[in-house]
Amino acid sequence: MPDPDVTPAGEYRRRADRHRANAADAARREETVSRVRLGVALVAVLLGWLASSGRLSSWWLVVPVAAFVALLVAHARVRRRRRRAERGVDFYERGLARLDGRWAGAGRTGACFLDPHHPYADDLDVVGPGSLYELLCGARTTMGEETLATWLLAPADAAAVRARQVAVRELAPRLDLREDLAALGDEVAATVRPDALAALAAPAPRPATGLRVGALAVTLVTLATILAWALGWAPPLVALGALAVQSLVRWRLRRRVVDTDRAVAGHGPDLDLLAAVLDRIEREPLTAPLLAELGRRLREQGTRPSEAVRSLRRRVDLFDSRRNEFFKPVALLTMWDVHWALAIDAWRARHGASIATWLAAVGQIEALGSLAGFAWEHPADVYPELTDGAPRFEAEGLGHPLMAEARCVRNDVTLGDAVRVLIVSGSNMSGKSTLLRSVGVNAVLALAGAPVRATRLRLSPLAVGATLRIRDSLQEGTSRFYAELVRLRDLVRIADGPVPLLFLLDEILHGTNSHDRRLGAAAVVSGLVRRGALGLVTTHDLALSEVANDPGVGATNVHFEDRLEDGQMVFDYRMRPGVVRTSNALALMRTLGLGPEAPER
Repeated sequence: MPDPDVTPAGEYRRRADRHRANAADAARREETVSRVRLGVALVAVLLGWLASSGRLSSWWLVVPVAAFVALLVAHARVRRRRRRAERGVDFYERGLARLDGRWAGAGRTGACFLDPHHPYADDLDVVGPGSLYELLCGARTTMGEETLATWLLAPADAAAVRARQVAVRELAPRLDLREDLAALGDEVAATVRPDALAALAAPAPRPATGLRVGALAVTLVTLATILAWALGWAPPLVALGALAVQSLVRWRLRRRVVDTDRAVAGHGPDLDLLAAVLDRIEREPLTAPLLAELGRRLREQGTRPSEAVRSLRRRVDLFDSRRNEFFKPVALLTMWDVHWALAIDAWRARHGASIATWLAAVGQIEALGSLAGFAWEHPADVYPELTDGAPRFEAEGLGHPLMAEARCVRNDVTLGDAVRVLIVSGSNMSGKSTLLRSVGVNAVLALAGAPVRATRLRLSPLAVGATLRIRDSLQEGTSRFYAELVRLRDLVRIADGPVPLLFLLDEILHGTNSHDRRLGAAAVVSGLVRRGALGLVTTHDLALSEVANDPGVGATNVHFEDRLEDGQMVFDYRMRPGVVRTSNALALMRTLGLGPEAPER
């Protein structure tokens, strides 16, 4: 367990230095063993020459050969220790990079989970390069990656969020667990997909005991007749007849062999990783209700899942050994493929139904571990309070979690009761869109069960929807304006659902004229509010600030300011009440040599 008085960065550096020292020590030992092994090999050559010339007994070669084998084993052990230490260094170096804001582009981006029609995934940088997912994800299996993505893309209900919070609090200080799981994942190829093992959960008929016993009897009788023929106790026709009967049995069972091979082919590394992950989780004491329930699912059959998976791995290895060129003759004489296909089918009949449960439990524990890593690295972030009743989002000291904490400017945001909408005006680059993203990303974090970048956050369960990154689509033949209308229609449909909508509308309807835009925006916002939604709307068009004059909307105007100092635009990113009264568009254009000359004074 880490020292509670040490900062996350300090603890990471301490552990990285320890692993770095272990790696250096192992490297020195590895070099020593290599040199000794070379010396032993030279001694073996010398003894071999002396033995061949008759000067020494050949038995003297036993000593260097035995020593060489022992050194091979020792070398492999030291090399594993070095690699394990190097993986530990990499784990903590990645943690330090996250704390320093150098994490983007170095982790799993989750781009495969990006849906351009999702109501907020792309708008809020939830998945993709430089995303919230990339910052959070510490999962080493695809089950964990998919579970984390699901939690970020589909907000949970209050009960699920509270259960995850308790689990994340328990896992947050468990650096050893997260390091071990990360090292296990790094130990195998990046292409390993343990989720593909779900194919093994497909119903497989339990091979009848009579079938397995009968197949074994056929093989034993065949081998006995071949042995009798070899010893001259039986004519060749008897042996050939036995082989013919065995070939017929093997032909009748060929479909079972093919189906088994299709289910397990290429999954050896998958099984190794799953067994290792399960074994590490089984050894971790889990007491939080959600974690205890996940642990119970892993033990519900009374068999350790890691042992069951290792048992399958051994059967798969033996089944695959039939492909070895030197072993093929034996495999053909013994119906090797049939016997081990039946053994694998027996395993599937006993454990196949549990595979999906094991994979789901591993996925949830890894996803919780990812949130716990974020929680431990940001001890100042708070766990939000989930409320029942009317929709609300009340935040104090709210910042953007993807920004370095040192340059993160925080604001208070209150939505609910009388204030249902904030109309945010301000000049270019003043912080309007960042405010919307801060609200949205923290809502996503909160409803996934993670702590948030705020000093306090109180919210009800909410569905999130945004229009911060609407694009036209050549493939779909839609303009940017039409794509925005489609997204707004989708948000209205979400608002009609059972969970209140938190909408984040950036420069709403800016693809049309000011008159239509004002009327259309007012209609959209008021329609969403009537459906129980709340949210924020940014605008450059000050005419939209008039929406706050409609008492039925419950809107309030806020703004961001800027000032020009020595020809440079300066922003403080502080949200203030009221409507902005300045614009920096022409000033920004002039700084780039594009705008009209300033009027003479």
